[in-house]
Amino acid sequence: MTEATLARARAGDAEAFGELTGPYRGELRLHCYRMLGSLTDAEDVLQETLLAAWRGLDGFEGRASLRAWLYRIATNRCLNAIRDAKRRVPLEPVPPFEPPEPTRRGDVTWLQPYPDALLDQVSDSGPGPEARYQSREAVELAFVAALQRLPPRQTATLVLRDVLGYSTAEVAQMLDTTEIAVKGFLQRARAGLGQRRGSASPRPGSAQERDLVRRFAEAFTADDIDGVVALLTDDAWLAMPPAPHEYHGPAAIAAFLRAGANWRGGRRFRLVPTRVNTQPAFGCYLPDVSEPVAYPAGLIVLTPGPGRILAVTRFLDSGVLPRSGLPETLTLPVQGR
Repeated sequence: MTEATLARARAGDAEAFGELTGPYRGELRLHCYRMLGSLTDAEDVLQETLLAAWRGLDGFEGRASLRAWLYRIATNRCLNAIRDAKRRVPLEPVPPFEPPEPTRRGDVTWLQPYPDALLDQVSDSGPGPEARYQSREAVELAFVAALQRLPPRQTATLVLRDVLGYSTAEVAQMLDTTEIAVKGFLQRARAGLGQRRGSASPRPGSAQERDLVRRFAEAFTADDIDGVVALLTDDAWLAMPPAPHEYHGPAAIAAFLRAGANWRGGRRFRLVPTRVNTQPAFGCYLPDVSEPVAYPAGLIVLTPGPGRILAVTRFLDSGVLPRSGLPETLTLPVQGR
């Protein structure tokens, strides 16, 4: 940032404002996503943040960096969105078949995936020295979902301190509170988040991960439910936002998959690979009964562990597919040609 560019922006030069804020837009979007769990809400709050920064640029005195000033605005806009009940809690979808009784009903039904293509837009200004989480771990679905279960100010404190690495004093200034309060928020947030999973999962894109993902895709598209279950850990979960239904353990997951297979009547899913939240994923498509076209049937995200799969998250909202670079439909070969 140069003083000349700042002066131009303060004088109403939108291009200069874009030069100032452009490098931070990707990471601010990701920050809002961690806070809110919804990419849709994150994009809305990002726009609110930039508008507030544009209108309040005269109030930027330079005592903190421009980046920290923008994070302060974004964090408080996220807190306002949660407090004012602006977060979109979607309606529970009605399944087309009678599913088995779920193990439990989840409470983070607004969770959405975050395409890895958007992670490429995050600037390379790494976390501060006090960060406790690696960049990959801090965007995984399990971490983002866990953040949603914390009280909002605890979420904000943990993300600012342990993910972004801001100091206690900086976070206190961002949240307009005391350092003692920040320490209390952080202590309770760390306790509430629980034990981190650690680094036992295979490296993204590694041969081990590719083999596990390939075997899942082959079994899933063949309706080989025993084959899918054999790839799961004993404590694996199946979740399906925005539906609250969650199934715990191979037996419960198998019962749900069999109910779905029976309803499809022999039609088998087609999968197209992608990546979200640094995790392997598939666009899921179901062939039409009367034409050689497969239509979107959600997005499947795998959480690989050491040798087996820890969780399967199937996002039922097919609107998330285009954001991950996936086609709206698949044209299937006509039988007999």
